[in-house]
Amino acid sequence: MQAGKRNLITDVEGLVVGNASDATIKTGVTVLTSNMAFTAGLQVMGGAPGTRESDLLAPDKTVQQVDALVLSGGSAFGLDAPSGVADAMRLQGRGFPVGDQIVPIVPGAILFDLLNGGDKSWSENPYKQLGAEALADASDLFDLGTVGAGTGATLASLKGGLGSASVVLPSGHTVGALVAVNALGDATVDDSHFWAAPFETDNEFGGLGVAQSYPRGLPRTKMASHAANTTIAIVATDAALDQSQCTRLATAAHDGMARALVPSHTPMDGDLIYGVSTGAKPLDNPALDTLWLGHAAATCLARAIARGVFHATPADKDTVPSYAYR
Repeated sequence: MQAGKRNLITDVEGLVVGNASDATIKTGVTVLTSNMAFTAGLQVMGGAPGTRESDLLAPDKTVQQVDALVLSGGSAFGLDAPSGVADAMRLQGRGFPVGDQIVPIVPGAILFDLLNGGDKSWSENPYKQLGAEALADASDLFDLGTVGAGTGATLASLKGGLGSASVVLPSGHTVGALVAVNALGDATVDDSHFWAAPFETDNEFGGLGVAQSYPRGLPRTKMASHAANTTIAIVATDAALDQSQCTRLATAAHDGMARALVPSHTPMDGDLIYGVSTGAKPLDNPALDTLWLGHAAATCLARAIARGVFHATPADKDTVPSYAYR
């Protein structure tokens, strides 16, 4: 399996990503959207999630498609970011029609980045504006690392960041991942070698290969600030999947999170993944195709997590070093 031409989630044709950051606060927002509504599911595996509109993503609910997905810093304050996106989309006439009204469907998830050295003394919640700015920035090309929802992200020993990766399957379907990495644990075995190294493509996060030895005891965690966690992600494909299949795609992708972050899915992480389908390409063999789509989603997400950490950059008042400047 080969990476797509951009090695970004936007290799899934029609999807675009926008980012907005505030360097003073050390936080930001990332938006995934498209010109057309798309099908989405959700799987939560962490013990401390924070979400908006998550219930409607269950396969038995009436609304089966969404207009955008939002990943945000700010903990509970960041749940305002989808409101900024929804307001802007409504002005554009995009959303679910209800009589003569338009209601944009914009689920969102948040991570905790309130203890990262940034100035959090705002007088007005900044996340609604950051959400609108991220939507306006949407493009098929975007930066990785210390940007968007990854701006203020941290791990146990290094900075986290925004990561993305893609793969094209032999069936012709494309799978991509987008993630804001902010875990209780670590993405590296020894500050150099990534846990995700076995899945690396074309030296995309340094090409160091696997570590020579792996720890036998308890892994490193940032327990001193045990509430300051959560890795939130989106996996997407152009394969035609319904909402239950999107949920299964997200479920399989959690394996990639566990391969790239140790420990993961802890009681103090709100780890969650959205599964997305644009529906552009039918499945030739549904049973076999969905198996390989799930495997690709897990592999892509593991790579995207490592790329987010690899591309992080230092900033004033950081509480931990970035990978490239450790």
